Amino acid sequence: MDQNALPLHHNHNITSTLPPPPPATHIHRKPLFLHMSFYWGKDTEILFSGWPDNHSGMYALALLFVFALAVFVEFLSNLNLVKPGSNRVAAVFFQTGFHGIRAGFGYMVMLAVMSFNGGVFIAAVLGHAIGYLIFGSRISKKDSGLA
Repeated sequence: MDQNALPLHHNHNITSTLPPPPPATHIHRKPLFLHMSFYWGKDTEILFSGWPDNHSGMYALALLFVFALAVFVEFLSNLNLVKPGSNRVAAVFFQTGFHGIRAGFGYMVMLAVMSFNGGVFIAAVLGHAIGYLIFGSRISKKDSGLA
């Protein structure tokens, strides 16, 4: 037995030792800053690691994506695909699956907002508001009774 090895565990004449340390490597990682309050600027990560990667064009694309995702959530929220007289059991399962899909997209918007970036927050709120105006308000409904 190596005299420099430190025994860790003795069990029935079997001695285990510490494994050799891993070789020194230089891993370059981007520092991770977690904001806990709203901040402004393009230096953020939204939904995916490394996106929008501190580029103004990609940040604008990310804001448009969050906006469109929020509009899409409002579209799904106001979509009625089950027709009267449908099989009730099939309709319930279909609505349940559809609700899960809508909730998933809603949570994606929520996760984007949790970046605490002010621009992302405004894009999400405007997306929900415009989506509601287009798909959910009484103005957009044909049978609203308004003249």
